[in-house]
Amino acid sequence: MICFRFAFKFMVAWGSDLGGPVTFSRRDFVKTSVLGAVAAGAHAAIPEALAESSQQGHASQSDSPKRPIILCAQNGYAYAEAAYAFLKSGGDTLDAGVRVVMGPENDPNDDSVGLGGLPNEEGVVELDACCMHGPTRRAGSVGGVRNIKNVSMVAKAVMEHTGHVMLVGEGAERFAVAMGFPRENLLTERSRKIWLLWKETHSDRDWWGPGMADPHWRPPVLDSKPQADLWQDRIRQLQQRAADLGIEPEFQLAAVRRVLFPPTGTIHCSVLNEKGEMSGITTTSGLAFKLPGRCGDSPIIGAGCYTDQDIGSAGATGAGEENIKVAGAHTIVENMRHGMSPQEAGLDALKRIVRNYNGDMSKLHFMDMTYYILRKDGAYAGVCLWEGSSAGNPHKFTVHDGTLRSENATPLLKGYSLEWPPMPNVPEDLKKDSYYLK
Repeated sequence: MICFRFAFKFMVAWGSDLGGPVTFSRRDFVKTSVLGAVAAGAHAAIPEALAESSQQGHASQSDSPKRPIILCAQNGYAYAEAAYAFLKSGGDTLDAGVRVVMGPENDPNDDSVGLGGLPNEEGVVELDACCMHGPTRRAGSVGGVRNIKNVSMVAKAVMEHTGHVMLVGEGAERFAVAMGFPRENLLTERSRKIWLLWKETHSDRDWWGPGMADPHWRPPVLDSKPQADLWQDRIRQLQQRAADLGIEPEFQLAAVRRVLFPPTGTIHCSVLNEKGEMSGITTTSGLAFKLPGRCGDSPIIGAGCYTDQDIGSAGATGAGEENIKVAGAHTIVENMRHGMSPQEAGLDALKRIVRNYNGDMSKLHFMDMTYYILRKDGAYAGVCLWEGSSAGNPHKFTVHDGTLRSENATPLLKGYSLEWPPMPNVPEDLKKDSYYLK
């Protein structure tokens, strides 16, 4: 504190010596000091040709941000209107957030969350979630939960009915049943067939078929075709196998895409009411075909979600492992505590991910991250590592502050993330979002 006061007085005196009015406020000094420290560390790792976008933020960062407000990932758009009406009528902030995220959890055609989520490598759907309730400064979390659809509500139950913060695996499932949540099969017929397509076409060391007795089996042959031609052959073979498994014609290419590029999927929601009370919640089915027991950032308080009633709330979707390593949501809220705007706070967290790879674009191109940031006064931002996915669509998020809308997230790096594993000459049809399961 002594060093801060000395430095601040020095800046004021320095300004006076220049003979002009001093407009450098204490808040400006704090923010500039923090940003300078960030620039000395994280930004140095970002190649200049891929420096952050010139976009100047969002309308929310004007002099008059609005509240109440709901901020969430784009897959919450269809559910934000009803949740906002509940919030506006005096509903609790966490209950409003639950109303948003339960929409995708209950939708069997949203294969990134809840019912119908794409399973782990053994064909079992495992779900994660966490929540934080600002007014009471409580938190709850569950990880690796099987057979329970609404894990967002289970995380809330952990918060409300136990002395713990986090339950995982079988214990979390048994707790959910004790709380009255029904066990049910979360693997829908469509997700099961996509998993079978993945299992059968990615196994060469086990007994998954088709076997030699299958009429479609062919002995492996050496092929000298160019890689692009092999890629096209691979797609045709997968699409034919998808047809054999009974996947609907209009979804066959979407299934192929999920097999070749296993998706991640999550929804986060942060909520602020008129009184300034805040909550945050995140729920997911995680990475498709993951190792059993894998937890990403979504159940990790401070990574996938963090809310501080005094400051703000933040959450994440994207590369979970990378977000855990920078404690993204907590980092963002702490940045705001030290004077950064929501957008500056989020971009700094993204810079830390870049720094972890020493700015190596050959690796960073194969990951992505989007942060959703809400400050206590109603200012907000959505930021992302890349402008959008390889499909060419920008990353978007949903806002409702009396007007429901989608906004583009502000990117740190120019360009679009690439699919993993890297494949050459991906056919345009396979890139199109119209081939995603709806």
